Amino acid sequence: MTQLTIAVGADDHAEGDASAAVTLVEYGDYQCPYCGAAYPLVKQLQKQFGDDLRFVFRNFPLTQAHPLAQMAAELAEAAAAQEKFWPMHDWIYENQEQWSGGDGEELLGGIAAVGLDAVKLEHALKQPQVARRIKADFNGGVRSGVNGTPGFFVNGRLHQGSPQALAQVISRLIDR
Repeated sequence: MTQLTIAVGADDHAEGDASAAVTLVEYGDYQCPYCGAAYPLVKQLQKQFGDDLRFVFRNFPLTQAHPLAQMAAELAEAAAAQEKFWPMHDWIYENQEQWSGGDGEELLGGIAAVGLDAVKLEHALKQPQVARRIKADFNGGVRSGVNGTPGFFVNGRLHQGSPQALAQVISRLIDR
C-alpha cells in the first residue's frame, strides 16, 4: 500500500484537531470535476466524524487537463496570507461549475465573496512562496504515488477506493 511521504505538519492547511483519530489528506485539483464531486462528501465526513477527523488539503493541479487549476490554487494560497484559505477553498469548489469553463475571470468573484482585501491579495500572489507551496504539494503527491485527483490518504495510507467508500474506512479506524 502506498504511503504518504510528506508527513502532515504545521504548515499544512488543516481543519480539525491534530490529535484526531483519523487524518484525511486530499491531493486535489480545483478544476477537476471529480474533486468537485468529492468536495461535498468531504464536508459530510467532517460533519459525521467531528472531532475524530482532521482534514488536510494539498494542491495537485493537473494543468494539462485543467488550465485554470493553477490559478485557482494560487488564489487559495494567496488567501491564506489573510487567513482565508478555507473560505476561498470552499468558494472555489462550491462555484466550480461557474468558473471552470471560462477564462479565469469568474474565479476573481471569490475575492469579494470571501471578503479578501484585493490589494493584499495581489501582493500575496506575487510572492514566490505561493508558487513554491503549490509545487511542493504537487511534488509530495507524486512521491506519495498520487497519479490522479482526488488523491486521498487515510492516516498516511493511499485510499484506493472511491471517495464514497471513505466513510467506511474512517469508521473502521475510529471503532478500533
